[in-house]
Amino acid sequence: MGFGPVTRPTSVGSWRLTPAHAKNTQGLLASPFGHLPEACALFVQLSRGGTGAWIAAIRAACPITDATGQATPSAAMAFTWSGLEAMGLDDATLATFSPAFQEGMHQIDRQRRLSDIAESGTVLEGGPRWGGNPARSLTGAVESLSTPITVHAVLLLYAEDTATLAAQVVMAEAALKTGGATVSHRLALSLRYDATKRAREHFGFADGISQPVPQGEAIVSDSGSPLPLDPLHGIAAGDVLLGHCNAQGEPAPGPMVSVALCHMEELTKQGAPEGFRNLGLDGSYLVLRELRQDVAAFWMSMHNEMASSNPIDAIWLANRVVGRTMDGDPLIPGGTLPPLGDDPRNDFTYFATDPHGLGCPVGAHVRRANPRDGLAPNADSAPDLLAAAQNHRILRRGRKFGPTIVDPLVDDGAERGLLFMCLNTDLVRQFEFVQQTWMLNTNFGTLLNETDPLLGPAGRFTVPAERMRLRPTVQTFVRFAGGEYFFLPSLPALDFLQTLPAEVVT
Repeated sequence: MGFGPVTRPTSVGSWRLTPAHAKNTQGLLASPFGHLPEACALFVQLSRGGTGAWIAAIRAACPITDATGQATPSAAMAFTWSGLEAMGLDDATLATFSPAFQEGMHQIDRQRRLSDIAESGTVLEGGPRWGGNPARSLTGAVESLSTPITVHAVLLLYAEDTATLAAQVVMAEAALKTGGATVSHRLALSLRYDATKRAREHFGFADGISQPVPQGEAIVSDSGSPLPLDPLHGIAAGDVLLGHCNAQGEPAPGPMVSVALCHMEELTKQGAPEGFRNLGLDGSYLVLRELRQDVAAFWMSMHNEMASSNPIDAIWLANRVVGRTMDGDPLIPGGTLPPLGDDPRNDFTYFATDPHGLGCPVGAHVRRANPRDGLAPNADSAPDLLAAAQNHRILRRGRKFGPTIVDPLVDDGAERGLLFMCLNTDLVRQFEFVQQTWMLNTNFGTLLNETDPLLGPAGRFTVPAERMRLRPTVQTFVRFAGGEYFFLPSLPALDFLQTLPAEVVT
């Protein structure tokens, strides 16, 4: 699946930030907090004409942790464009943020690109429940959907157990109240490791197996030595960290603030034009999407499609819809790639192992989410296609919400799903490209009139076979319930934001 953080409760990971950047960067960027299985997302609404003073109250109650180690418990904070506006950030600074961030996820053209429209059947009945509600576009027209719930910021709390998390939530809500902010929406999140220490999403599949590995001057290995570029999963540090060198070989552009509005020396002038400070450095853009999963519909569909015409069981078809086995093993013609130690294999390319999709179908969910070199027409072009695919990778931090289903064939009426979370510095080139050009593209690879069998609208799904292919009909199993683009600031930037509205220094 393409939503979660890790398959096992590991350490910070195979890469770290150098000390100089780690102390300024929110810990969520460098770690999925796999050692903290319980979490809660508190979505915050601010009153118009408010200030950033509430941030200080929250930080006193639930410190926003940096990326220097594994703090317990941990917290992260991010803001929508409308939230920054509500706190009094000036128009000139707001205009330096990414155009996609300014317009928001619910801008009408973006809704079509992301298939967040009612006609597709991929949106919760009645429409999405929450968003930033900027009600604006860069063309000057009001072209955004207004959702019932407005979100100006999100506070993500992580803890070792439910009792510790509950205490964190109580302190956070009290701090928000004293700061004049309210919780407009909340989601209790969890990894819920199984007996094999794997995190599984609600359909039952091991989640979060494949992640990119950033590389650059700010990135080191666990031992502190320089980290060479991973040939299969390596991306530029600037694809997850604003202000650092990105896939285009230039600093990933981020927001700037005038020195007249910010005289804090901690907010560096490095990488900023004359007369400005770098508000984006060591920050990122955070994508949040609440996705409801209909587990019973998924498994009933798998059973019905296989029972109607084939002697193959439902799990066989579900594996091909997802693109891996339920334990995460990659599908290849005739079987699977065996695990590497205790973990599923991730050191493979599609062109070398399965160029025609006879193991993992070309349109399978994980193959669309990261096609690697699978779109290459021949062996000579495979390395270039792999490199091109890496330019669109995203760093995922999602977790599931809702109770674990008891009988996957019985709808118990409970709300469950995934809070998709990913970090990237270019919302259009990374997240939106993956969603539009890979996941929802009806002409992906050799396919015609098909989309992602998990996230897309109902339709045919091609399962290649050597004698006769299968084309079962898959329904819509995942629906968009709300979401928005957020700015995840560095800690120095957070220091500045809590002083809003800033006074002009003359």
